[in-house]
Amino acid sequence: MAKILLEMKNITKTFPGVKALDNVNLQVEEGEIHALVGENGAGKSTLMNVLSGIYPYGTYEGDIVYDGEVCKFQTIKDSEKKGIVIIHQELALVPQMTIGENMFLGNERGKKAAINWNETYAEADKYLRMVGLSESSRVLIKDIGTGKQQLVEIAKALAKQAKLLILDEPTSSLNETDSRALLDLMLEFKKQGMTMIIITHKLNEVVYVADKITVVRDGSTIETLDKHTTTIDEDRIIKGMVGREITDRFPKRHDVKIGEVNMEVKNWTVHHPIYTEKVVVDNVNFNVKKGEVVGIYGLMGAGRTELSMSIFGRSYGSEISGELFINGKETVLKSPREAIDAKLAYVTEDRKGNGLVLSNSIKVNTSLANMNGVSSKAIIDVDKEYQVAVEYKEKLRTKTPTVEQNVGNLSGGNQQKVLLAKWMFTDPDILILDEPTRGIDVGAKYEIYCIINDLVAAGKSVVMISSELPEVIGMSDRIYIMNEGKFVGEMRSDEATQESIMACILQSGRG
Repeated sequence: MAKILLEMKNITKTFPGVKALDNVNLQVEEGEIHALVGENGAGKSTLMNVLSGIYPYGTYEGDIVYDGEVCKFQTIKDSEKKGIVIIHQELALVPQMTIGENMFLGNERGKKAAINWNETYAEADKYLRMVGLSESSRVLIKDIGTGKQQLVEIAKALAKQAKLLILDEPTSSLNETDSRALLDLMLEFKKQGMTMIIITHKLNEVVYVADKITVVRDGSTIETLDKHTTTIDEDRIIKGMVGREITDRFPKRHDVKIGEVNMEVKNWTVHHPIYTEKVVVDNVNFNVKKGEVVGIYGLMGAGRTELSMSIFGRSYGSEISGELFINGKETVLKSPREAIDAKLAYVTEDRKGNGLVLSNSIKVNTSLANMNGVSSKAIIDVDKEYQVAVEYKEKLRTKTPTVEQNVGNLSGGNQQKVLLAKWMFTDPDILILDEPTRGIDVGAKYEIYCIINDLVAAGKSVVMISSELPEVIGMSDRIYIMNEGKFVGEMRSDEATQESIMACILQSGRG
């Protein structure tokens, strides 16, 4: 029997008014990949924050036994000294610093106050090669893509002599190719004897890499599944997570009525805002009809977000050219305010950075894009603002005791619902949804899908950008395929497969 490297016993953690963890137990064997799964708000990240010392000993009940020793971590530095290293979903890298500087930030190489830069970069290069990165450690973080930044975070963890590596949603910002490469790297580390805990909502990844899976629901441990003794598939994991079987991941639309073209884009070209000679969107043409969900799929860097933001009041790009028609009328939108007035909404992929004000309440965030709807003569009617927030909380089934709750305290799925509420309150005719289910669990995804279906049933038009092929195929009426700034294919969802979409991208790349 393998050695138990980590045991968390009867962990209970309470925040004001909320018991986040209730008597949770977790055992992790040395040299295994252990997945921690559950819906948003189930307590997964809280449990890992307890383990890593972010929530210090004394702020929770229960015991952490690591490598046979009871540990009472007061800071994250304490856990790192033991070889426990956590990589959070939001990458902790400084864009204007080099890869090497980032890797040893707070863990500098040298003596006393003098940093040995030769040693720093030599060591950094060594760890970069271990994770399969060929970049020089002297390159700035801002000059490499998100997938490579994720590998830098892992190299940074290795430089701290990690024995137990915790990865919280490591592939949430990666395309399928980069995601699979990262999972294969984890399997390689496992062969070398490293122990890992992975938190992810992508259940196909769990099935691919995990030896054991612990399911957490409502702050309690439900079960631990062992791949070696139990047949595990995604449906089995979902049943443990939500307490019931979900027979269809994508809710069916009934009485589909697709109308006239609501928005049409012709010959749309966008240049990079800084490197103006670089074309990021190249002569794109597409349309979306009333009552229709149009999916846009492409690998990371294809230009999907740049396209949407440039359409939404030129909020991205330079030297934008082309024509935009709304309801058959050519329209020029010079700012996001003009886009909102034209009944266009853009739900950003970055809900925490660009979509919501985390330090403000649900009430305030709901009305942010439509202050006129809750004010009179530039004075906010606080009662109306509260009433609107409650209405959308109930309509979208946002889980929160009160709309006075700060958005930063909500789970990812509920933050996404507040972001949708913010834009639904503007009463748009056309909604561009950029990665609307990124980083949220299967139950919350289903609820978001139902909201999308309700919107198009009411005659709205939805453009949905997603990095998840099953989601694009399952939710769209038509799919546009994007690669290197161009639209390289269009398919009806009933004729699209994951293989045909990827083949379209690969063939366009060869051209």
